[in-house]
Amino acid sequence: MPVRNLFRYGTLLAITGLGLYLLAPPEESASTADRPVARSGEAAQEPRFTIKIAPGQSYMPGVVPSGIGEPLRGLTTVIDRFEARFPDTHIEVLNVPAVREYLVTQLSSGSAPDIVNANVEDVWIDVHKDWYVPLDSFLEAPNPFVLERNDPQLPGARQWWDMFRYQAISRGKAAPNGKSYCLSLDMVETGIFYNKTLFAELGLQPPQDWEAFLVLLQNLRDAGKIPLLMSIGAFNDWCHDLVFDQLYHDLLPGIDLKQDASREGYLQGYLDPEEIAFLYREKDFFTRKDPRYRELWQHLRRLRDFTNSDLNSTDLTREFVNQQGAMLWSGSWLTYRLSADKGLGFDWGVFYLPPFTRTTSAYASPTPTPMCVIGGVASQFEVTNSAVADTDPDLPFAERMKNSQRLQRVIAFLQFLSLPENAETVINEYSCLIPNIVGVEPLPPLAPFVEILERRYTTTKWAYTFDLRFNDVMTRMLQMYLTDGVDLDEFLDWQERNLRAATTNFVSRKQLDLDGLEAAWQQRAAVRATMVDLPPTR
Repeated sequence: MPVRNLFRYGTLLAITGLGLYLLAPPEESASTADRPVARSGEAAQEPRFTIKIAPGQSYMPGVVPSGIGEPLRGLTTVIDRFEARFPDTHIEVLNVPAVREYLVTQLSSGSAPDIVNANVEDVWIDVHKDWYVPLDSFLEAPNPFVLERNDPQLPGARQWWDMFRYQAISRGKAAPNGKSYCLSLDMVETGIFYNKTLFAELGLQPPQDWEAFLVLLQNLRDAGKIPLLMSIGAFNDWCHDLVFDQLYHDLLPGIDLKQDASREGYLQGYLDPEEIAFLYREKDFFTRKDPRYRELWQHLRRLRDFTNSDLNSTDLTREFVNQQGAMLWSGSWLTYRLSADKGLGFDWGVFYLPPFTRTTSAYASPTPTPMCVIGGVASQFEVTNSAVADTDPDLPFAERMKNSQRLQRVIAFLQFLSLPENAETVINEYSCLIPNIVGVEPLPPLAPFVEILERRYTTTKWAYTFDLRFNDVMTRMLQMYLTDGVDLDEFLDWQERNLRAATTNFVSRKQLDLDGLEAAWQQRAAVRATMVDLPPTR
């Protein structure tokens, strides 16, 4: 995923969709197309540039977040400022499906929006197709709107990169080819929202380790509550990654075979898709021969005993607000829904999942390792091939980028959006996401998530490792296993076949040569000699 490149929270989750089902959709597609192009005192004229942006539901003009308060208009305000600065430019905001199938269809025909909001891990899969514009040359140059302020000390006066607060996360989103395709405007993370009033009544506290967490869950069930509200997506994505990290983190010195100095500062070890493929195909990791992999699913099954019966529920928030559920695993986007609800009837707080100890698992670190970050970049803006539509399609893509005046205007809008006053107008319109722009402080209710973001990133992101088919099969069979439709051995059989198909397709599609990983594997033999319960050597 190369999320060694950093919260495909966020993620912080689709880090980065990530619970936007909680935001009420607009009654119709939000668009600025009906706004007049002509400015006051100017004659109406066709714009030279019509730029289309699909920002996602978090900032979609006209959306009423969680059905509370006024419709969003922060992005519209910034667009008005930009169009006043550039009268020859008109920007349309599009509400498009947040699914890969839509993007692939639009990108392959050159008709996608100029700016899209998509998990960058999905982007990496297609960078060789020239569907997306690498942003490195722009990010490494000054932001021209900052230069206008004649202060060389301002972030952005040296490099646009310097305007981003979470540097390691932002730069960690570089693709496996070393190029950056993602503009990280904000961050997202998950956490356990809990009913503080109920906890006080029962004399309960947030747990310090996993065993205490299980005791807490039992106490809440004994009190007649649903202890923890979770969806199948949370099990398959967030929970899967956190438990995997707790069991495999100490193995990274021996199995993290592909490292990139530009990303290691944030990722501190990360298993990319090619590493996952190699370890599975050549070394029997993530099979029934791998005791850690078997144990991983047992932990998820045990947790499932304390969750809601319907893992497909799309309205877990209602059960939390109605106090049927004592805790809800969700993301920072839920903060606004709870803080804005004047009739909520109870106090709430947020804690993060506690670490495993050796009591929980023999594979836990001797000194408990805090649960890692699984969120990260929320609004992941990419520039598509539509931005160079004013150039000859027969030219090499690099030449099209160099020659495109349209692309320059698209980038200018993103640079303008990065200015603190504009980013604050958009991001801090309500408490949902954490600003990633220096000079824009997060809203107070988001403080718990800001603390979580200081942690190291996860060992891998399984939901974004391979293709949609792999994730769909894994989700379906995991739900069967969690609801006792299949036993663990049957589930592992399905998952091994799923991995076999996914890795075969991945290696073939990418035309990968795994010999380099074999050499790296041999170099780490002495390190692995100190490790226990690895899959048997072939």
